Amino acid sequence: MKKWGALLLIVLATLFGYAAAGPYMAIRGIHAAIEKHDFDKLQRHVDFPALREGLRTQVKQRIAASATDASGGVTGGEAGRALIDQISGRAVDAMVSPLGIATLLQGRALAHQALGAPDGNATDPLLQAKTRFESPSRFTATVPGEEGRPVAFVFTRRGLGWKLSDIRLPDQSAPAPE
Repeated sequence: MKKWGALLLIVLATLFGYAAAGPYMAIRGIHAAIEKHDFDKLQRHVDFPALREGLRTQVKQRIAASATDASGGVTGGEAGRALIDQISGRAVDAMVSPLGIATLLQGRALAHQALGAPDGNATDPLLQAKTRFESPSRFTATVPGEEGRPVAFVFTRRGLGWKLSDIRLPDQSAPAPE
């Protein structure tokens, strides 16, 4: 009976270890897929529908905030809101695709290379991110964005696998760190 208990303990520890390593494996998978230009592999590590929805909401809120007039309404009323919906939807759809995600991460990589990053890992923001588990099913990899404001890449666990499911854009109302 002790053998079965020990075996069960080993299996549970292995599953726990695999689940805990999952977000790091997803980050490495995204990095490898982008490096090899293998956009099919990238889809294994990114939940594109969830990512689009989250970013669409954030972009829409930002555009609406910048289009708010002195009375607190959206400039142009209903037509203005419809235009905001259309612009935010198209912008996010273009950005949140395998090619868009690759371009986003490679663009940062090219900027780091141009600035003389010391090693190969410094060119991939996800590999240099501050990471933490927010819960057993949510993991964030945070990198400095424009003006030093943090951008959080959110990974969500589904079963034993992890996928990039959201990108939390920097808070524009917070002052930039010095």
